[in-house]
Amino acid sequence: MYQGFYNLTSGMLTQQRNLNTVSNNMVNVQTPGYKSDKMVSSTFAEEMLYRTGRTDKSEYEPLGITSKIRTAQRTYVNYEQGAFQPTDGIYDFALGGNGFFCIDTANGVQYTRNGSFRVDEEGYLMLNNLGRVQGRGGQPIQINNENFVVTNGTIYGYDEDGVSRELGSLRVVDFEGEYQDVLHKEDYGLYSTDAAPREVPQGETAVMWKTLERSNADLVEEMTSMITSQRALQSAAQMLKMYDQIMNKSANEIGRL
Repeated sequence: MYQGFYNLTSGMLTQQRNLNTVSNNMVNVQTPGYKSDKMVSSTFAEEMLYRTGRTDKSEYEPLGITSKIRTAQRTYVNYEQGAFQPTDGIYDFALGGNGFFCIDTANGVQYTRNGSFRVDEEGYLMLNNLGRVQGRGGQPIQINNENFVVTNGTIYGYDEDGVSRELGSLRVVDFEGEYQDVLHKEDYGLYSTDAAPREVPQGETAVMWKTLERSNADLVEEMTSMITSQRALQSAAQMLKMYDQIMNKSANEIGRL
């Protein structure tokens, strides 16, 4: 009887965590550069069941393996590239291929695929209120006016006389090995790591101007997953209620006999 309490309670907790993951994906469907998460569950405390005689316990027959607990094993990030969306934003950038933009945050340099930038009060290119965007060499990029063009990630500004000068090139880095192993997902679409970044040579990864990379979260797929988890959660809750009622009867009614 108590086996059911373990199974159902652990199932409810696992489904609740999956719902949190799915909800976060759905909220960020419109977030540029967002990479969706997928929770993977597993079981532990597996035990072998045996069948024996009523009186003679010397001989037994294995029936199978069972587990009382189901739990969330790990949340994986889907790093597949999202679709590109052309915009009219002069501070919008997207990466076509592997790599990340570098952001100077309060917690050190962090990395992102979100190229929806803007400029701060001093004219430096930045990501929301999270930090300034690094140029090649690790220096911030200052854009004094909106009269500029971008070629392969290099920004050229024009002065009042129409003379162009290079303002800086966006720094793009990549990492050796699987992203799952070297990157840690932070809030606001940022990633941190202890691994040393590799400078991506200019032209290896396309830097597209006035373009954003859309989220790779599929709204239909996430809604389907949400409905499935909700039904599993509700079913487990109903079964747990039934177990509680049976236990209550066995203690208060059958126990009197």
